[in-house]
Amino acid sequence: MASKQGSSQSAPLNPRTTKYDFFGPPGAFLISATVPPIIYALYFGCSESTGGCPPPMALAALKDRVLSALQDPSWWKSLWDTEATVMYLGFYAFCVLAWAILPGDWVNGTLLRTGGNIKYKINAFSTYLLTMGIVTGLIYRDGPQAFTFIYEKWVGFVTAAVLMSIFQATVCYLASFRPGAILALGGNSGNIIYDWYIGRELNPGIGSFDLKAFNEIRPGLILWALLDIGMLCEQAVRRGGFSNVTDSMWLVFAFQMWYIVDALYNEPGIFTMMDITTDGFGFMLSVGDLAWVPFTYSLQARYLAFHHVELGLWGIIGVVAVKALGYYIFHDANSEKNNFRNGSNPKNLKSMDTKRGTKLLISGWWGLCQHPNYLGDLLMALSWSLATGFDTPITYFYPAYFTVLLIHRQMRDDEACQAKYGDDWKKYKQLVPSKIFPYIY
Repeated sequence: MASKQGSSQSAPLNPRTTKYDFFGPPGAFLISATVPPIIYALYFGCSESTGGCPPPMALAALKDRVLSALQDPSWWKSLWDTEATVMYLGFYAFCVLAWAILPGDWVNGTLLRTGGNIKYKINAFSTYLLTMGIVTGLIYRDGPQAFTFIYEKWVGFVTAAVLMSIFQATVCYLASFRPGAILALGGNSGNIIYDWYIGRELNPGIGSFDLKAFNEIRPGLILWALLDIGMLCEQAVRRGGFSNVTDSMWLVFAFQMWYIVDALYNEPGIFTMMDITTDGFGFMLSVGDLAWVPFTYSLQARYLAFHHVELGLWGIIGVVAVKALGYYIFHDANSEKNNFRNGSNPKNLKSMDTKRGTKLLISGWWGLCQHPNYLGDLLMALSWSLATGFDTPITYFYPAYFTVLLIHRQMRDDEACQAKYGDDWKKYKQLVPSKIFPYIY
């Protein structure tokens, strides 16, 4: 395996970051300080224990209730659950052990500034199958009530995941000062808050274990699947068995499990993502991977565990149609791009030449907007929320957040392409002006 080490932390290898993202240190501090409270707020603002989704009370009364809770030491104590923390740590250790023991191919990552590559072990899907085998056996033996503890200990699991995120970000930041570490080009500003948040070291790890790539999909996505299974079991217990589970819960469960399985099965695809190739590993990625993804993306399933929605035939057809359209756009657009990159053009798509000697697609889905894959992804996200009905706006948090995330990602990509292609990129944007939403944005 090629070494991840460089000769020193000298300027040529690890140049100082001169441009901030996320509005610099103030933005990094604000995001770091608000992300964990938002995860908790989504629970307390959409929970059976607090009276609904959201709780039925006036804003003034809600404000008083929140302030009262924050001033109550017993409320803060209720966020901690020792048993849930031990379970979470055991689950994380299980994922690490499965990575080490289960067989898998080794693939090369992108070329590092040192001239070498990192080799990544591919067995995330095998880890998922092993996990599902154990969980299925447990539920088959003891019934759905064997997995409802996830619903009961939700807040405790959130706390454990957030603390793990803070711990990993801090340890990786401190370890990045050792001699020979390769730093992220965007995380070496010298500002502690910003570098801790954005990630100072590019690929922290021990030996062949790369922490960033491991966290990207394994513990977060597999935990998301377990949370959904727990919510399905919770509803099944309340309604007298799996045969009585609502159509809305089955749709959300199927949609989200499909998304999870697709990501885990196509694990090699993450090694070309900006998270892996460019960003360092700091609190931004640790809290996103370990806490934000599993506990906010499963919001629809948790809502349906206590608020039972029956869609009926036409409701099912409508939700499935939105999902199918998003899936078709996402995969057909990516197929056009991948075929074109590999020298194949079965649709005879048009392209423009660039001074770099490369070509940019300007027809097909990629002529409709600059990021049609984002459009497909957003439609699929919307279908998850549509399955919960229209009794609350809180279950639509995910597609709203995802829209902001993808717009920000598009802006970062636009900036990178402008630097890469120069005047050719300006010409391209004249030919394909829409960014994500055709004729709108």
